[in-house]
Amino acid sequence: MPQVELKSNKTGIDHYLETRKWTEKICKPLQTEDYVLQPMPDVSPPKWHLGHTTWFFETFLLKRFLADYKPFHPKFNFVFNSYYESIGERVLRVNRGNLSRPTVNDIMAYRSYVDEYMEQLHASISEEDVPEFEKFFEIGINHEQQHQELLVTDIKYILYNNPLMPAYLHMDLKLKDSRVEEEIKNLEFLPVEGGIHKIGYDGEKFAWDNEKPAHSVYIDDFKIANRLITNAEYLEFMQDGGYRKFNLWQGEGWDKVNNEKWQAPLYWDLIDGHWINYTLYGLHPLNLSEPVTHISFYEADAYASWAGKRLLTEMEWEIAANQYKPELARGNFLDKENWHPKALQQDKNETCSQLLGDTWEWTYSGYFPYPGYQREEGALGEYNGKFMINQMVLRGGSCATPENHIRNTYRNFFHADKRWQFSGIRLAV
Repeated sequence: MPQVELKSNKTGIDHYLETRKWTEKICKPLQTEDYVLQPMPDVSPPKWHLGHTTWFFETFLLKRFLADYKPFHPKFNFVFNSYYESIGERVLRVNRGNLSRPTVNDIMAYRSYVDEYMEQLHASISEEDVPEFEKFFEIGINHEQQHQELLVTDIKYILYNNPLMPAYLHMDLKLKDSRVEEEIKNLEFLPVEGGIHKIGYDGEKFAWDNEKPAHSVYIDDFKIANRLITNAEYLEFMQDGGYRKFNLWQGEGWDKVNNEKWQAPLYWDLIDGHWINYTLYGLHPLNLSEPVTHISFYEADAYASWAGKRLLTEMEWEIAANQYKPELARGNFLDKENWHPKALQQDKNETCSQLLGDTWEWTYSGYFPYPGYQREEGALGEYNGKFMINQMVLRGGSCATPENHIRNTYRNFFHADKRWQFSGIRLAV
């Protein structure tokens, strides 16, 4: 039969193989010992990501659609299941770093095995199975892209927690040039028209269930900052005692500041009176022109309070993005291989900058279902729906997000205290 054409307009198997290779490319600079570590519960060992993304295709596609398929290992379902209660028991998340076996070589063999059978399945899928196959196939690809971003941020956290603070990559000229502090665009606030607007995904291509259904919302007129907040601007907040002024903080955030002894964003270290920033290229003097990143919602909100402004709601963010129409090609995404947010260059052709890429933007919106949301049936219903409580929404993607994974309607979500993702600040008035 002809190849399955995905809603992404890419030939299915090509998109699959390209995505799988990208995941392995991210891991290529690692040493074997790096693959096993789990320095905190939120982080998963790189080898677990490699196995889990493979398990997804084996579990939801090969076992279901390929007759007489024999799983690579009978116990991998227990090892690589993440949180799917409907699939069975699993290794607890906090124990993923305790597994010396399967080895990295075992997991790479597992990936090759599943890839081979996925190519066979793609070439032989029956016409009647195409709709369901396509659904799970495309979810699997997008699921792996999500883990590519988690791989980048988990690897960074793993290496930073080594007292040697080794670099993931050696500095290259492309990033080195971007670290030269330059005059950046003045912080200005652009008008966004209020009224009734439609948000949420209403198209034919792939989108997650939490982006649906499209629905109407009402907002008042407001203004959005034309760029992200920089390290220099955040440093002013710190130097003005931002981490010592309880009146700027949410109660839970203030408790976190005191209990965790927060004094700066994650990966900032004060060495001999100078702020040093740990990046995937190792330790470097803090570039004041780059967007501030690796901050919690609490820090973003405290900064906004200090600045006399506020964070956007997620519906304001999406409406502003629809109005100012950011171009994907301008965004600093994983594909650009910068591995770090970039200082904004002056660009007369772009009014509202950095809406897509560089850093995820914390919004002042809890992660809840949209009106009319229907959770998927079966195991896929556990993907997003059961997490819609006690988390905050982020928008826009980051330097670790694949470019073809993001869109204006995309809803990321994390607990308010999380800092190991590339998360930043955009203000509103």
